Amino acid sequence: MRVLVIDDSRAIRSIISRSLKELAFEVVEAANGREGMERLKDMSPFDLALVDWNMPEMNGYEFLCAVRKDSTRSGMSIMMITTETETEQMAKALEAGANEYLMKPFTKEALCDKLKLLGAIKPPV
Repeated sequence: MRVLVIDDSRAIRSIISRSLKELAFEVVEAANGREGMERLKDMSPFDLALVDWNMPEMNGYEFLCAVRKDSTRSGMSIMMITTETETEQMAKALEAGANEYLMKPFTKEALCDKLKLLGAIKPPV
């Protein structure tokens, strides 16, 4: 499974990417939504995008809206991973088409739980 990790923090991208690689995902990184859109254009298809909300140039919400307007990417799941903890922000992202929402700070276990909800990893039988 191919995953696009978009966050303006190099440290957060590294933490998320390391966790995903340990789970055998192929990971591509981007530092903001605009870079993420370029990765989608140049390197598609992706199965999943993990996206921060607050970033320069193009924030995660704008990225989410742009992706959901493109019917060729309708099969890509999107999880917002963000410090935005207000219920209104979560509802706004989910209404715009986010499949899941994970609040920072998070644990590897919490990330895995969300990936299981998305069907990206199978729970042990």
